[in-house]
Amino acid sequence: MNCNTDNSLQTTYYRMKRYLTFGIITVISLVLPFITIEGKHVFLLSFDKKQLHLLFTTFDMQELYLMPFLLILLFLGIFFMTTLGGRVWCGWSCPQTIFRVIYRDFIETYLLGMRKSIKNKQKESENSQIFKKIVAFLIWSALSLLAAANFIWYFIPPEDFFTYLKDPAENTVMYGFLLGLAGFLIYDIIMLKEDFCVYICPYARIQSVLFDENTLQTIYDEKRGGTIFDSHGHKIGSKPLLQSDDCTGCEACVRVCPTHIDIRKGMQLECINCLECADACTPIMEKLGKKSLITWTSANEVEKGLKTQYLRFRTIAYGIALSIALIGLFLMGTTKEYMLLNINRTSQLYKIGDDGKTIENVYTFLFQNTDAKDHTYYFDISNKDIKIDQPSNPFLLKSGEKIKKIVILSSIPKEIKVEGEDLPITIKAFAMDDKERIVVERKTIFIYPKKSDFIK
Repeated sequence: MNCNTDNSLQTTYYRMKRYLTFGIITVISLVLPFITIEGKHVFLLSFDKKQLHLLFTTFDMQELYLMPFLLILLFLGIFFMTTLGGRVWCGWSCPQTIFRVIYRDFIETYLLGMRKSIKNKQKESENSQIFKKIVAFLIWSALSLLAAANFIWYFIPPEDFFTYLKDPAENTVMYGFLLGLAGFLIYDIIMLKEDFCVYICPYARIQSVLFDENTLQTIYDEKRGGTIFDSHGHKIGSKPLLQSDDCTGCEACVRVCPTHIDIRKGMQLECINCLECADACTPIMEKLGKKSLITWTSANEVEKGLKTQYLRFRTIAYGIALSIALIGLFLMGTTKEYMLLNINRTSQLYKIGDDGKTIENVYTFLFQNTDAKDHTYYFDISNKDIKIDQPSNPFLLKSGEKIKKIVILSSIPKEIKVEGEDLPITIKAFAMDDKERIVVERKTIFIYPKKSDFIK
């Protein structure tokens, strides 16, 4: 049987699943920035407006206590996913992989016919196809601009992005990021290719530390297929020596590998779990009435014949840690303040009034309306012996607006200690039209003079 014929590679379970996953991820990433409720996004980290939008809730930069929880969730999620499914992110979700599939398999192979078949990823397109290469470059350049814009939309919302796009002179930084990202994607996908996964991506370096005998990986069944490499990693031959071995030596799994490895050598740093090799082996083995020699399974299942244990110490520990981080994020998110208030004292500790009886303290209050609506604000003092001299009236703050107020509090002390007294007070600030929802409390002190100073 000649396995080197140029018949098109049969579409199998893994390939269809991967393409479907790619499509879902692409649609979600493109649509998500446009989904808003009352101007609030699902996720937006706006450096322009100094805001974080998370699940249609807006947080000011002063409320970025949520960021540690988001970073913890990100890293714990990566660890959990890798321990459970190996480099499933690399082969099924990573933008690098998706972009390479779009450029190599769709643009070069299906659209322009620069490659004869997607089953051979080792052979590059011929240099003589200059016109087709230029067309492929132009198509991918346009897609790179779209991908770069899509990335920026998570930092500059689309409604602002398209407005800024009309005025390049005033938005050179945004244009710089847009063109810089697009240029990197063009170089990465057309020139760097899978070398990015092999030599640059740090994830490839840490993945093996997170693996155990139950981690799902792309594995060649050496017991069935036969030995291709010796214990030192040297290749014995393209085909196993024993007649009872199932591997035919067609090397379809080698030719289809995007990172140019031979999966029959065992687990390798370059493997991205794309399972292209499994799809290549499947039709060959089907002709022999056997299962594929390459599957997505665990070392325990292949080497020891044991079932993969999904619930084990590592996965349970990461699951618990993820749950704790999610609960923390939820609890912190529900404590959002719709008004921010910072209180600072001036350099002058206190002032004795003209009547010789009144003590004045001066503060700087910084108010910010973090709600989506305009509100009128004012505040109260917890101590009834202290009154507000300034400001005397409530004030309006528009949505997102900040304002600095000089606040003067005064009091006629009933008793003054010899060494002076710092009176703790609580400032209760609120929106006049929504006192139940928009209210914050801040603690500060009201300073009295020493008795000797006060008598003077």
